[in-house]
This record gives sequence, structure tokens and C-alpha cells, in this order.
Amino acid sequence: MNNVLLVIVFNALVATLSVASTAHGDKEIKEDIARHRAIALAHEAAAKCLEAGKKEDQCNKELQAACKGLAIGKFCGMKHEH
Repeated sequence: MNNVLLVIVFNALVATLSVASTAHGDKEIKEDIARHRAIALAHEAAAKCLEAGKKEDQCNKELQAACKGLAIGKFCGMKHEH
């Protein structure tokens, strides 16, 4: 399941970067890439937090702190159904 989610996210990022590459210069593209990688690391840390048995509220707070200034919304630019 996690691998499927990662593939979906990766494909979405690639599609976004493909569209963004026509609208941005090299500097903006590099900044977007760095931002996407930082967001991905924050989400990976949140997944590891949950795997460690910590409560969802705690992991979400850590995610919010890690993503401050990176993405839109309290779930770091990504929210899924429960």
C-alpha cells in the first residue's frame, strides 16, 4: 500500500514539474524541486512516526512543524481520507 501511494505521489510530482517547467525558469524549477523533496521528507517522517506507534495527533503536529512555510494547509499540502 505504501509503495502504491509513493508511486502515485511521485507521478503527480513528475506531472506537476512537467507543467511547471514550461512556466518557470531554471531557478524556479530548482526551488520547486527542493520544496517537493522537503515536503516528501516531512511526509516520510510522519509515516515513520505513525509506524513507531505514536498517536496521529502527535505525528500531525510534527508534520505541521516540519512543513511550516513549505506547503499549503495544515497537512502539508496533502490530506487523505480516513
